[in-house]
Amino acid sequence: MLSQALYIRPFIGARDFAVSRSFYGTFGFTEIVISPGMSYFALQNVGFYLQDAYVQDWVDNTMLFLEVADVEQYWTELAALDLPGKYQGVRIMPIQQQAWGKEGFVHDPSGILWHIGEFTKA
Repeated sequence: MLSQALYIRPFIGARDFAVSRSFYGTFGFTEIVISPGMSYFALQNVGFYLQDAYVQDWVDNTMLFLEVADVEQYWTELAALDLPGKYQGVRIMPIQQQAWGKEGFVHDPSGILWHIGEFTKA
């Protein structure tokens, strides 16, 4: 492939579109409304499309990996947001050491699983 790839922007679903939009805003993403049933959420140079669409098998099997520079610092900031206290169904699981680095987990209000991690520097 000769062309340079710039981004990958997945499409994810939402059980309750309004709740998910609010959740991702609180999470720190900036929303750009595309249409009444779709928004783009950006955080620095990464992002995804949130759709007002819910297919349980699809959403239950959606996982996203967000690489961060310092997962411990990110987790401190994330914990301060109290997402589980503000949004029903949200779960945050503590950072785990893996052979490749460290990661923690966040389940959004629809059940989408976010892996938030930092790779060990070689």
